[in-house]
Parts: sequence; structure tokens; C-alpha cells
Amino acid sequence: METKDLLKKVRKIEIKTRRLSDHIFSGEYHTSFKGRGMTFSEVRPYQYGDDIRAIDWNVTARYNEAHVKVFEEERELTMMLMVDISGSESFGSKNQFKKDIVTEIAATMAFSATQNNDKIGLILFSDQIELYIPPKKGRSHVLRIIRELIEFEPKSHKTDIAQALKFLSSTQKKKAIVFVISDFISEDYEHTLKIASKKHDITGIRVYDIREEKMPNLGMVSMLDAETGEIQLINTGSKSVRINYEKYYQEKLKYFKETFSKSGAGVV
Repeated sequence: METKDLLKKVRKIEIKTRRLSDHIFSGEYHTSFKGRGMTFSEVRPYQYGDDIRAIDWNVTARYNEAHVKVFEEERELTMMLMVDISGSESFGSKNQFKKDIVTEIAATMAFSATQNNDKIGLILFSDQIELYIPPKKGRSHVLRIIRELIEFEPKSHKTDIAQALKFLSSTQKKKAIVFVISDFISEDYEHTLKIASKKHDITGIRVYDIREEKMPNLGMVSMLDAETGEIQLINTGSKSVRINYEKYYQEKLKYFKETFSKSGAGVV
């Protein structure tokens, strides 16, 4: 993609996602993900309804009047965006590929974090770590993340969510808000997710296309596996083939929901 076209696309995504961030996500983001701790701000006279556990007895004794300690939330957080860029994200049956939807979701979350003065980092993964951008603040940093989401070409087309979660645990030592954006067509990541969830607030955002849910009856069709590159001739006219395909899809969906639920992580 030429630089001019890339900048135009970045600008288009910025305008669209910033609007979403302003009107939909920013308030929810601030409410859902509060600061990591409370820092002392001041002492003021006790008011009806104050928590008696906050009474500062030294000041109370000095002034012969009840005073309470006031604490402020430590607002700065670190958000990590873990984005699946494997071959299956290049599927789409309408106006957008899944990877375009992923880019818009990630950009919206990044702008929401920027509005709250939080740091944003990025991990692009397939069955390996394709790119890591350490957490930083600022609009220019967010725009760099969007550029990478648009034009980065992965070395591999396979998926390994467990590998990405291991990398997160090894690089992000402090607690972070983590969004894993993927179609979750993967397996065997339950153990690593459980470990990572003990340290970080993790939410899985599942991106899918409605055409993935069921296989249409189109007769004999040559199909390409976007992750392995294998081409197979599939008889979509066979009822058992269509049933097995739907069963496989539902098993992957069930595994995703149950795995995130058991680990205490959130699901969107």
C-alpha cells in the first residue's frame, strides 16, 4: 500500500473510531476499569454518610472534631491490545474482512484509553509473536498502532493464542487491562489464559462472520484453508459434511466461552 493511500485509510479509521470512542466507549471504559489503587489526597471534616474507617484520629484529636482522610483513584492504567492477524482473519462475506473489523475495534479501544490518559500497547500474533509495541501514551502512538494494524504482513498464517498469552505474561509485569481480539479458532489455551487472568484483567472480543456458522449447499467446491494453505475438494451437498462442519464450529465457540468463563476473564 502506498504511503498516500495508507495515510488516507488511517485518517478514515481515526475519524470513525474516535467518534465511537467519544460517544459509546469512553464512559463505560472509565467505569469498568478503575485505577489500580487509591492515593491520599487531603483531610476534611467528617460529613454524614462518610465511612468511619476513614477517620483520621490524629487530626480529630488535634481539632476536637471528626476529620476523615480523602483518597483519589490512581487513574493511570496500561491497556494491552492482543490482536490475532492469522490467515482466518482475511475472511469476509459482506463489505469487510474480519481483519478490518478487528482494526476498527482495536482503534476504538486505543482512543478510549488515550482519552483517559492511559498507556496503550500492542501485540500482533499468529502462531508466533509477529510484532510487539510497548505501552506508551499519545495520539501519535495510537496512530502508529493503527498503521501497523492496517499494513503489517504476518510471517505465519496459523493461530496459537496460548503462545501470545505466554508472551504477555513474560513482558507485562504490572497489572494491565488486556483485550484479546480474535476469532478464537484455536485450542489448548485454557491453562495459559488461567495463569494470565490471575495477573491481568482480560477480556476476549470474538470477531466472526455469519457465513462461518453454517456451510451452504453448493455442491463440489474447492476450498482453501487460509491458515495452512491446503486446498481440498469438499462436497458441500453432503448433509453429514455440513452437520460436521457446524458441529466443529459450535465446539470452538463453546470452548471459547467456557475457557474464558472458568478463568474469570470477560467475553464480548
